[in-house]
Order: sequence, then structure tokens, then C-alpha cells
Amino acid sequence: MKIQPLADRVLVQAAAAEEKSAGGIYIPDTAKEKPQKGTVIAAGPGKKDEPVTVKPGDTILFGKYAGTEIQIEGKDYLIMRESDILAIV
Repeated sequence: MKIQPLADRVLVQAAAAEEKSAGGIYIPDTAKEKPQKGTVIAAGPGKKDEPVTVKPGDTILFGKYAGTEIQIEGKDYLIMRESDILAIV
């Protein structure tokens, strides 16, 4: 895949939603929560005075409604600003 986000944008592959609850109950697709954890695939160079602090391969936490969902080569990704990232795990 050859994609390079611009400015302070980051391309993230979201982690898979949980299949089972902590008690062992299987969760149906309609009740699954949107994942808030993912892996950085690519990162832009940053803004003029603020370089991007995450790098490809980092595992991150982001807000529930952060980013824009896109599909590249049949896979689902999120593209978001670095400011939407809450933490590096």
C-alpha cells in the first residue's frame, strides 16, 4: 500500500471488536462497540512548528468518534488528526 497522509494526519488500522464479554458471553454484531484502539500504519510529516510524535507500528488509543472511515484495497482504516489521539500504549 502506498499512501502518505498529509500534515498532521495519521492512518490507523482499528483493532477488531471484542467477540466475547469478560464473562464468556458472545456479543452479537449489533451490540459490538466501536473499537478505540488501533495501530498506526502511516503518519504525515506534521505541521510547520509541530512534528508528528507517533510513528508507524505504534499502538494508540483514540476517541470513540475520532477520524474518518476509509477503505483501501478492501481493508477498513481510519484517518484522523494527531490531536484526536489520546495516548500511545
